Amino acid sequence: MISWPCMLKLDGDDELIYLDSFQKFNLECSELIFTDDDYVIDASGNCYLIKSISGMLDLIANDIRLSIDEVVKLVRAHEFNKVSVCLTKINFLTVSEAIHSLNY
Repeated sequence: MISWPCMLKLDGDDELIYLDSFQKFNLECSELIFTDDDYVIDASGNCYLIKSISGMLDLIANDIRLSIDEVVKLVRAHEFNKVSVCLTKINFLTVSEAIHSLNY
């Protein structure tokens, strides 16, 4: 079961997109073209592949679970592109905290 909120990670792009619900996922992602390497990371670090099934987007669980260190690296890369935060100050205790930080 998906633990919301989540973040969208597109292959080849450091920008992360905050998703607080499945409805927001569909709203944000309905116009995007996905590759097999794009994925959603939930608040527990679980990764989900994005699939279009009968014209509807769905999230399919895979066996990948990111550690807090891996998620912090993604958030740091995202923030580096915005040039608004000192990267060494970006630390979180949980994946959920890291994802919530994208909402600000």
